[in-house]
Amino acid sequence: MKRIAVFPGSFDPITLGHVDIIERGCSLFDEIIVAIGVNAAKKYKWTQEERFEFIIKAFEHNPQVTVKTFKGLTADFCRAEGARFIIRGLRNATDFTYEQTIAQANAKVNGVDSVFIMCSPEYSHISSSIVRDISRNGGDIRSLVPEGVN
Repeated sequence: MKRIAVFPGSFDPITLGHVDIIERGCSLFDEIIVAIGVNAAKKYKWTQEERFEFIIKAFEHNPQVTVKTFKGLTADFCRAEGARFIIRGLRNATDFTYEQTIAQANAKVNGVDSVFIMCSPEYSHISSSIVRDISRNGGDIRSLVPEGVN
């Protein structure tokens, strides 16, 4: 049976921290679907198409990684894709506290298990919101994102 995991997020933009989690997750799963969620209430800096292309470019060398978009519940998307696992990257204890309740609900209600991967220390300071703030204010984000994110 193929082990498929979904790594959901808005990826506005994808960061080197995300890349780290995905690449390390490839040793655990046969396929990782990077799932760009659609949230109408959110104001994105980059369009869905741009975010999609950023991720495609970052993983063009890795056939284990596919990129898709979805609306609605992550667990419903997992079921539709035949994925039994959700990957979540953790930077600190605050991330764990937030993710734990969601993971328990997904396991109990939807039968989808979450796998937490601690980010590598060199990426623990990076978040998409910080990258957006730096970018919006004309700062240089190149050391925080994969090549091709502008």
